[in-house]
Amino acid sequence: MMRIMLKSKISFPTITEAQLYYKGSITIDQKIMIAADLFEGERVDILNRNTGARLQTYVIKGEPGSGVICLNGPAARMGCKGDKLVIISYGFFSEEEVQNFKPKCVEVDDENRVTNI
Repeated sequence: MMRIMLKSKISFPTITEAQLYYKGSITIDQKIMIAADLFEGERVDILNRNTGARLQTYVIKGEPGSGVICLNGPAARMGCKGDKLVIISYGFFSEEEVQNFKPKCVEVDDENRVTNI
């Protein structure tokens, strides 16, 4: 049996911008992506702590060290600059993999710099 499990989580990054007239997705600072083991194009769930909104989209690589967290396209309607998010990715794991797997949990500060993994 395969199970869908938490693969990584980014806790409380701050939205830095929203680009409504874009094809869609979320742009994430590449340093945060690496810390959270996210690939460009990977599906993520976005949870907005300020509004309660939830959405699924995919990741676009942002400039390393920029702190960018940008909602693009229709996702831009789901949050405003300054809102705090939770970004979650999942993976498919076998029963054996689940036994030893530990998800990456990334914490960032108010400038979206990684503070803890």
